[in-house]
Amino acid sequence: MTDWLDGWQRCGKPATLTRRFTFEGYAQTRAFLAALAQLSETLGRHPQNISFGTTYANITLEAENGADFSESEKQFAARIASLAEPRP
Repeated sequence: MTDWLDGWQRCGKPATLTRRFTFEGYAQTRAFLAALAQLSETLGRHPQNISFGTTYANITLEAENGADFSESEKQFAARIASLAEPRP
């Protein structure tokens, strides 16, 4: 999983990842947020911050140890990103 950071902006101390997901309209934004809520509940892991508007959602993740992201945290970021990918 070499591209796990693709699209995420990494910041320093504590280690955080932020990403803005954009959508065509509110229905797509809402569907993304619903899928994110379900994923978070299933995994027992939640973003530290979520802000959203009609056509976007900003997500912030923090490293649990405050210094670097574990493999499972990297997978969580990748799974969040996959929720925003267009479906055929």
